[in-house]
Amino acid sequence: MNGGYEDVLHHIASDSPTPGGGSVAALSLAHAHALASMVARLTLGKEIWQSGHESANHVLSESSVGLQTALTLAHRDAESFQAVMQAFRLPNSGDDEVSTRKAAIMDAYIIAASVPLETAQNGLGLLLLLDEMAMSCNANAITDLAASAELANTAIIIAGLNVRINLQSLPDVNADAFSSELADVEEQASSLIGRIRATVEDRMR
Repeated sequence: MNGGYEDVLHHIASDSPTPGGGSVAALSLAHAHALASMVARLTLGKEIWQSGHESANHVLSESSVGLQTALTLAHRDAESFQAVMQAFRLPNSGDDEVSTRKAAIMDAYIIAASVPLETAQNGLGLLLLLDEMAMSCNANAITDLAASAELANTAIIIAGLNVRINLQSLPDVNADAFSSELADVEEQASSLIGRIRATVEDRMR
C-alpha cells in the first residue's frame, strides 16, 4: 500500500460525483485481475501444479491486458458521467440549440451506459478464465482465486446498476438492446460464480 492508493480512495470518498460507482466497479475488476495474476504465478511456480500450468498461462496473459483495460474503464466511466453533465449545460434558448442539446444528452447517455456494460462484459470474461483455472490452480491460493472471482462478480453487479440507471434516459429501442445484452452477461455470470464457489468449497475440504 502507498500514498497513491490512499489518494484514490480519498478521491472516491470526496463530495465529487466522480469517480463514482461505475469507476469503482472497474477498479474492483482491476483488483480481480491482479489477484488472478497472482494465483496464476503461484501455480506456475510449482511443478506439483503442472496440470494447472496451461490455464494459469492463459489467465496470466489475459489478465495482464485485462488489468489495464479495467483501469482505462474506470477513467472512461468518470469521463462519461462528466460528459452527461456537460451536455445538460449546453444552451437551449432557440430551436436549434434545443435540438443540439437534446441530441448531445442522448449521445452522452448512450456512452454512459456503454462503458459500464463493457465493464460487465470484461468481468464475465475473467469469470470464464477463473472457472477454467479453479480446478487445477495452486491449492494454497484457492481463496485468492475465490476473492478474484467474487470481485469480478461484484464488478458485474455494480456495473449493471450503472447501465440500468442510464437506460432510464434512453429511448426504448436503445434501452432494450442494452438490457438484453446485460441480462445475458448477468445470467452467465450467475452460473459461473456458482460453479466457481462450488469448486472452491470442494477444494478447501
